[in-house]
Amino acid sequence: MNQVQHYKRILTPVDGSEAAEKALQTATEIAKRNNAHLDILNVIDLKQFSVSFGGMVDANGDVVYQTFEDVDKYLNELLEKTKEQGLEDVEVHARFGSPRTVIAREFPADHQTDLIVMGPTGLNPVERVLVGAVTDYVTRAAQCDVIIAR
Repeated sequence: MNQVQHYKRILTPVDGSEAAEKALQTATEIAKRNNAHLDILNVIDLKQFSVSFGGMVDANGDVVYQTFEDVDKYLNELLEKTKEQGLEDVEVHARFGSPRTVIAREFPADHQTDLIVMGPTGLNPVERVLVGAVTDYVTRAAQCDVIIAR
């Protein structure tokens, strides 16, 4: 019994890493083959500011605003590249929160995601030990299919 799965709403989280952008390529191809909608998501974790700056940055301050502006610019660049590759049904999103829960549960529930395509990790080995791999969590906690694009 060889049944082909058809996906209609695909999520690809991106973090600026090479692995995430390779996963975006894979997701774009899957979306084109399935005539599916593609959501490109970047999750801004506010905890990174207190860790990065020793708790000295107000979470409502200029650093957070500049980070959001940088993410918005990055996402719009990815949107244009994806459209140039022939996929028109694509949207970009930026959210604040825990990348683990936003990617695995919150965003898919809000957008009826039926497939998440992501890279193996965007973190270096030390960061994985300290923060934990988001990819590992998503593969265990997501309610939809997850593809790890290598």
